[in-house]
Amino acid sequence: MTSSIHRPLVLLAIAAVAAVMAPAPAQAAPYCGISWGSLAETAASGDREMVHDVRSGRHACFDRLVIDLNGEDTRFATFDVGYVPTVHEDGSGRPVPVRGAADLQVVVGAPAHDQYGNATYRPPSRTEVVDVTGYTTFRQVAWAGSFEGRTTLALGVRARLPFRVFVLPGVASSGEGPRLVIDVAHRW
Repeated sequence: MTSSIHRPLVLLAIAAVAAVMAPAPAQAAPYCGISWGSLAETAASGDREMVHDVRSGRHACFDRLVIDLNGEDTRFATFDVGYVPTVHEDGSGRPVPVRGAADLQVVVGAPAHDQYGNATYRPPSRTEVVDVTGYTTFRQVAWAGSFEGRTTLALGVRARLPFRVFVLPGVASSGEGPRLVIDVAHRW
């Protein structure tokens, strides 16, 4: 009778020890090594550049939007990029609808015109600033205006995904200005 009482206790003890000694489930590695988040990224300094061009690219792990700037300086650090319920047009406040499940508002601290009001960049289409057909993450890039020293773009993405923002410096005396880069990962 003692062995019948001890057997369940021994089995229970063995199960408890096995559970404690079992390795923890491995956490999935970040997608493509990406450790970005989805919170807004902001930087501010007294920049004097102007928007010169907007272009995009596709990469294995993310889609990329590049805003080319020109001006006297090779550095740039005035931007505000973040997810919003709806992007609104600079000046008028009208909503700028974009395709996709999430709206990323890109505000660049640089106008798309010079000090005389002459355009330094004019999008080919306000609703399709760059063609992102076939992109994994980007759904649409729309123009939200250039007003009071800043330019705003609405970037429609597939979902609220991690992104990063950084600036590539320009090259002194070459005419190549700095570039604001926004990368949005294909998935978490």
